[in-house]
Amino acid sequence: MTRCPFVLGCSLLILGWCAASAADQPFRPEAGKFPSLEKAQSYRGELIFVDHANRRGSIRVQGSGMFFRNDPHPFAMLPYGLVRYHGAPADLRDIPLGTVMHVHAFLPPDPKISAVPVLPVDSGKQDANHNRGAGIFPAQNHVLLLEDEPSHCQRQGLTWKLKELEIKSQAGMIIATREPKKGGDPKAIEEKLTFDAATRIWRGRECLGIEDLITDGTWPAGGKKALNGQSVLIGLTWKPTPDGIFTRFHISDIWLDDTANQRAAHNQAETHKAFIRSRWMAAWIDHVEYGKFGRATVTATLFGGMDPSLYADFTKGSPALMNAVANTLKHTHGAYGPAHMASKGTIIDVIKLPGEAPLGSSGLQIRFETDLIIEGIRPTRVVRVRPASWPQAQVPREEYLNDGANTEERFPTPAIFPKY
Repeated sequence: MTRCPFVLGCSLLILGWCAASAADQPFRPEAGKFPSLEKAQSYRGELIFVDHANRRGSIRVQGSGMFFRNDPHPFAMLPYGLVRYHGAPADLRDIPLGTVMHVHAFLPPDPKISAVPVLPVDSGKQDANHNRGAGIFPAQNHVLLLEDEPSHCQRQGLTWKLKELEIKSQAGMIIATREPKKGGDPKAIEEKLTFDAATRIWRGRECLGIEDLITDGTWPAGGKKALNGQSVLIGLTWKPTPDGIFTRFHISDIWLDDTANQRAAHNQAETHKAFIRSRWMAAWIDHVEYGKFGRATVTATLFGGMDPSLYADFTKGSPALMNAVANTLKHTHGAYGPAHMASKGTIIDVIKLPGEAPLGSSGLQIRFETDLIIEGIRPTRVVRVRPASWPQAQVPREEYLNDGANTEERFPTPAIFPKY
């Protein structure tokens, strides 16, 4: 079958982008070491399935062929992996299905306990055929950073510049470029993005619809209008498209100004802060000094990407609890709640590590003293910690394990993901 020039052009662009974003040799993280973002494989696609309790899901990866034919590609968050939504920390449960996400991922650190299928190292280079092309099954499916379009642009200092719109019956097309916020890029490639009456427009503290922009004369009711490079942030989804265009994305949201951007980030940050306080802060164990009769002093590095106010609650001399968790961050041995089997003690020191913290790390270590250490608190193992000032809440059944050593209960197994 002969592909049209448009599809071939997109294929070359996407393949070049993917190849440039990964190291020559795929990288596999090691326990107890935060991997460098520069060594990650980067790709993007549509979020189509989430198993929030196990911090995994599936993405329809944008490849070199017909997007709608691409099979769902499973991914798992690393224990220290970060999710960003609307420019703020998030949990997988916060992201609407259909959202286009940017993925930065590695090979499974330990394939034997991977929560998703382990693929051949070269699977990302293999042609999936049936007009799907290559690049849709990357072996790098353990994610360090998962971010939506606004979060990606804010981290990279990018903006969308709107060039022109064409509208009819509150739906149509926008031509735009994504380029550096400062200085621009004269070589930026124009993209055609659809919108419709469900697209949300955020202006200051207002949430508007397309009909509101038409009513106040900002946009016409029909025809074309030049937008003169208006700088905005946009949220992207994907919808089936007519006319043989297979990878045209759809605008779910437009943020017109900084006030709108900051309000979206604030709302998401508050949602996530409440979530972490009820589930405890994740960390891993750097060192354990064992004493007599179950006593121990534990040094742990708190994971990164959270709101600063959460880290401020970890203070020298304050009481705390520490509980073992699986790599999915599920509490173990917790049928009566995470506090039931947790080690109780005191934070005897909070240490700011030198240098810039790598992604995934907060750059903060705590030293925690307990008189009854539990089995799961060992070097390189993952734990969750609760300062006593946080509420003692019970987590729902799907978020804890009765037997942390039982891999069938821990995930359940990767067999839940079908082989297409």
